[in-house]
Amino acid sequence: MKFPHLIFPLAVLICAPLAYSQAAAPSAVEVTSSLPGDYILGPNDKLTLVVEQFPDEFTVDRIFRIDGSGDITLPLVGRVHAGGLTSAQFEEDLKARFTPILKEPHIVVDVTEYASQSVSVLGAVNTPGIKQTEGRRTLLEVLALGGGLRPDAGTVAKITRAADQGPIPLPGATVSPTGASLATVRVKNAMTGSPENIVMLPGDSVFVPKADVVYAVGSLTTPGGFPIGESETLSALQVVALAQGLTQTAATDRAKILRLVPGTGSRTEIPINLKQLMAGKGSDVTLQSGDILFVPNSTAKSAGLRAIDALVNAAAYTPLLLRP
Repeated sequence: MKFPHLIFPLAVLICAPLAYSQAAAPSAVEVTSSLPGDYILGPNDKLTLVVEQFPDEFTVDRIFRIDGSGDITLPLVGRVHAGGLTSAQFEEDLKARFTPILKEPHIVVDVTEYASQSVSVLGAVNTPGIKQTEGRRTLLEVLALGGGLRPDAGTVAKITRAADQGPIPLPGATVSPTGASLATVRVKNAMTGSPENIVMLPGDSVFVPKADVVYAVGSLTTPGGFPIGESETLSALQVVALAQGLTQTAATDRAKILRLVPGTGSRTEIPINLKQLMAGKGSDVTLQSGDILFVPNSTAKSAGLRAIDALVNAAAYTPLLLRP
């Protein structure tokens, strides 16, 4: 079915994307605070070590980097494996290694750059990218690292976890053909303290899809696209309200819902009488994702308004003609 009168408004709504600024994520996060005790060290992390009894060999401005094998080379003790240890465990390991040469070794491990533990935050967030994590981070904390959700964000977050990290501990988690664990979390549930606010692991990926959108075009005050969001559904009258109401010339008894036919590129027309619905007669209609509510213009109303405008203008002009 063809709708030549809708070509322009539909092109504007569907083809013109919304613009959002997206800041690129840095490859590593510079910090100056002490390394959290439960942070697991890994390749490319950069550390400073302070050994009280050896101030010349270990200074706050001397940086040690963990190599790709998880090892780090230090003065006096040589090559030491640090990858996979928490900072507290690494400190204890170093104390044991220094014990043969020091009676009571005092060692402090600080981090200058986190680079080994990262998660990907993608989709409808303000600053998508690879984010470095410090210690245990929950789903909501990771989303915060991504700058929070955009206004057009959907209601769920999709988590992907590598096979070697084990399954995601959530009901309904599935396994992809590649062995990765997949789970979908409702963000609203995670915000209420439910188990869905899981602890994220290094290498996890979080994707927030855009919200489903319905469109309103024609004789409305502010036509446009409206995300369904947390309400999960939008009715025809709700969309009219979001569009700030109808224009004076709207043909409310001839509105239509244009709905995509599955598997095709065409749309079917569903008549809807907004006039009756606004009068409290009949049941409101729930719109589906991608639906277009079209409210045509009333030719008679337009002609009537033009006639009224003409009379008002004529009345205002007549005294000028009669003035002596």
